[in-house]
Amino acid sequence: MNTQLQMQVNALNASLNSLQQSFDAQTALITQLNQTIQELREQLNKNSKNSSKPPSSDGFKKPAPKSLRKPSGKKVGGQEGHQGTYLSVISDPDEIVKHMPSACEGCPHYKMCKGTACVAEKRHVIDAVVTVNVVEHQLLEIPICMLHGDTRKGSFPNDVKATVQYGENLQALSVALNTVGAVSVKRTHEILSGVFNIPLATGIISNMVKRCADAVSETVNRIKQKVADSSLGHFDETGTRVDKKLWWVHDASNCEFTYLDISPKRGYLGMEQCGVLPLFHGISMHDCWASYWSYEDCQHAVCCAHLLRELTGIAENHPEQKWASAFIGLLIKMKKVKDKAVEAGKETLSYYHYHKFDKRYDELIKQAREKNPLPVTAEKKRGRKKKGKILALVERFDNYKASVCLFIHNFMVPFDNNQAERDLRMIKVKTKVSGCFRSEEGARDYLKIMSYVGTAHKQGHNAYDAIRKAIS
Repeated sequence: MNTQLQMQVNALNASLNSLQQSFDAQTALITQLNQTIQELREQLNKNSKNSSKPPSSDGFKKPAPKSLRKPSGKKVGGQEGHQGTYLSVISDPDEIVKHMPSACEGCPHYKMCKGTACVAEKRHVIDAVVTVNVVEHQLLEIPICMLHGDTRKGSFPNDVKATVQYGENLQALSVALNTVGAVSVKRTHEILSGVFNIPLATGIISNMVKRCADAVSETVNRIKQKVADSSLGHFDETGTRVDKKLWWVHDASNCEFTYLDISPKRGYLGMEQCGVLPLFHGISMHDCWASYWSYEDCQHAVCCAHLLRELTGIAENHPEQKWASAFIGLLIKMKKVKDKAVEAGKETLSYYHYHKFDKRYDELIKQAREKNPLPVTAEKKRGRKKKGKILALVERFDNYKASVCLFIHNFMVPFDNNQAERDLRMIKVKTKVSGCFRSEEGARDYLKIMSYVGTAHKQGHNAYDAIRKAIS
């Protein structure tokens, strides 16, 4: 009987161990599924306000509010003293149309009354009249020179090279529509052919863009050197499609110059290929992408707008992370204090503010680390332990504190990297409208022209006028 009971106990223990293993496996699976659900929920809740996703990805479900700015209390629209753009008559009218009262039509005294009528009110209609101007260049020949006795023949201007060709104004308009206007080559052909009634083929438009890009190549190289020699540079990158593949447009710019280049790589190799950061020794403003920290010959500044979006995402998806909302308030407070100091003509903050911000920064880092300790696992695996996005952001704030807070120590450094994002915005518009670039050569030509036009705009020049001068 003892032996039989012992066998029953062993069988029950084996069954219990099997059930325990099954329970442990189900518990691990539930934990993994809960983590997956949480990650998917966070991904579903992401938008342009709480992540690095562009506003175009929001669709019809726009986040409200899209900005962390608070209402200023000012009225909506243009503020007092704002110099607006409006219609005005800048010259004498080309045509005058007089309107008599409709009741006077058919009256026997119509002509007499019309001669004594005075102008009660004037209204102007400003319109553009499209005309095509054809200039014929004739080469004259003198059969016998009275002085030398030989035959003399004139010469065409340097810019008149073909039997029939397009003028500078039409070329500049075609290039401006295709590049600055982000209109595809086919639609540019349709618009201009319809407006001017000229057989402007798509291949001709592509050749115009190519010639303009070649004309500005030397200027773009000088722009690149100017950015590399500057004391503050904004750097960013964005993806686009080239020949059905993902390529990356790299931007290096400041308030005076814009340089754009393209590479199949986003990280260090792409930055090396574009060639600005290897020569740069000033303050590099970027979004904390890991590859930027490979350059140690320059000082780094982190875009706080990107950090605010990540903090907003944590505050919305993890309400228990109270430190995230507090960090948002700290960064905005730091910006407000700096802006007031700049308006007052100061170059630095007071010791009180530096000490206050530094102490509060460290307190929030401590709270965040206590709330998000490094996970302890019994399994021994190679490599670094998985931290998760929240702890990774906390460590980023801790490790790069000097770069995050540089904007309050050096007033030349802005709070965000909006300059680079503005310079890259037209790339996304071009990609959205035209779909992609057919070839690497076409993408490089487009970026050369946009670098030239972007710099011209910052220097106070009109885009069309700048392109026309480049062509001429």
